[in-house]
Amino acid sequence: MSTSPGRSPARRAAAVLTPLAAVAAAHIAPAATWLPVVRRCSPGLAGVGHPAHVALTFDDGPDPESTPCFLDALEALGVRATFFVLGDSVVRHPSVVRETVRRGHELAVHGWSHEHPWRPAPADDVRALLRAAGAVRDLTGRRPRWYRPPYGILTSGRWAAARTAGLRPVLWTVWGRDWTAEATPVSVRSAVAAGLRGGGTVLLHDTDRMSAPACWRAALGALPGIVDDCRDAGLSVGPLAEHGVPPPCPGLR
Repeated sequence: MSTSPGRSPARRAAAVLTPLAAVAAAHIAPAATWLPVVRRCSPGLAGVGHPAHVALTFDDGPDPESTPCFLDALEALGVRATFFVLGDSVVRHPSVVRETVRRGHELAVHGWSHEHPWRPAPADDVRALLRAAGAVRDLTGRRPRWYRPPYGILTSGRWAAARTAGLRPVLWTVWGRDWTAEATPVSVRSAVAAGLRGGGTVLLHDTDRMSAPACWRAALGALPGIVDDCRDAGLSVGPLAEHGVPPPCPGLR
């Protein structure tokens, strides 16, 4: 009696790899929200708020060297902002976190660390985000409301983790390109001004932890001009809490 031949190695490999490719695609597809053209189709995710207001936000801190300089500059300008902090830095620099809150600024979550999200690990995503949000809550007594993933990359795992943690993802409408070695106060101000609109959310960085050394000085130097540009346009500047972006859904924890 004849027997049918087994599948070829190529067909066997395809049978294994195709489901893996589908999982990978489902994991990374939501990251398209990083693209400006996609964010424009989702104004809530981009951080579009009240048309007479601009939300000022900073990523990657806290940093004991640079963050206090931003706190001083913001106080001199009479502006409060939202700081998207990393959990591992929160626990290392609690005094900077407390001072940020004492000066009236809002804390939001940027993740536990600044890792790339390419490998699907939904359980790890949930644990890391809950840990970061818990670190902020335990230190300040305030539950954070917003989440901006590192690099602005929202994978399916990060979406689910944000929902579990009761955080609303918010990206940005304009950034200062302040993370490069070539950044200057003039270039950062110009980059923000090019896309500045009422209702927008501005992304800057208050540390060089994940960027070129000392590049935070360019953002710091640009800050007075950015605030002046907003005020000259008749726009108020403040944190996301005052921006009119809807908070997390009531059903979330």
